[in-house]
Amino acid sequence: MKKSVLEDQLSALHALRTAPITEDVLAQLRQALTNHNSHVVAAAAEIAGEAELADLEPDLVSAFAAFMRNPAKTDPGCRAKTAIANALRACECPAEAVFLQGVRHVQMEPVWGGQVDTAAPLRGACALGLVGMRSRHALLELAHLLADPESDARIAAARALAYSGDPANVPLLYFKVLTGDDHAGVLYECFLALLKLDIETSLSFVAGYLKNADPAIAESAALALGESRQESAFDVLRDAWEDTFDAERRRTLLLALATLRSEPALDYLLDIVRHEARVHADAALQALRMYQRDETIWRRVEKALAERNQTTKVSSVI
Repeated sequence: MKKSVLEDQLSALHALRTAPITEDVLAQLRQALTNHNSHVVAAAAEIAGEAELADLEPDLVSAFAAFMRNPAKTDPGCRAKTAIANALRACECPAEAVFLQGVRHVQMEPVWGGQVDTAAPLRGACALGLVGMRSRHALLELAHLLADPESDARIAAARALAYSGDPANVPLLYFKVLTGDDHAGVLYECFLALLKLDIETSLSFVAGYLKNADPAIAESAALALGESRQESAFDVLRDAWEDTFDAERRRTLLLALATLRSEPALDYLLDIVRHEARVHADAALQALRMYQRDETIWRRVEKALAERNQTTKVSSVI
């Protein structure tokens, strides 16, 4: 397809994003989903997902099947297939056959010096689709995905387990954490999923990794605790900060405390700014910078800093 033709088609589809959903718009999207160009189909699928156009399910399913034929050539990078899977999930379509095919799909494509699998995002999108429709196959596929060679797919599996909202999935996440992963981002997502699914049983488990010998794993546990926004995580993070003398870990723990966005955590950080040694106060200020656009909180930060500076002046005079 000539570039000008492709640009015209994508521009026409872009205009549909803000158009009222009429029969004519649906007809244009159906036509676009039959296109042989993966960019055009991906754009149409994204619109279908954003507008939750479940009426387009048959067209999305047909387009997916078309791009599964000679997939590396017809849909390099899995752009169209991933957009279709995301659209089917957004429309809450029970497209189990598509999701089962996509969650196991591997698409090797040539790159400089070898080949790369471009289907990891597709596998993740289909895993979420299976979870969303509560497929009886979902847990088995997620177990496979947690052992996927691609870290992006393993991360997607952990996110899908969290998305399920089912505490019965906790043991699978425990097993993944206990057996380890060479990518800290995977463990971070597992920690986060555990805290979301069952905070009571998972809090102490995740907290145990704050002292892990691998700094990246300890950091993942700290940041997951902060991102969990759970009140019970405050005591764990505070105690960990007070129990360690490692400067880098202390900075990470302060960032996690700030990420909690709770009043006790904020008060604790402000006290560090007021009273702790300069190196710790500076680290707390750095962590608190995420609040710079919150005028109410940032005024409290500035006040704490002013109080510190006043105390320092008095001390120097004495």
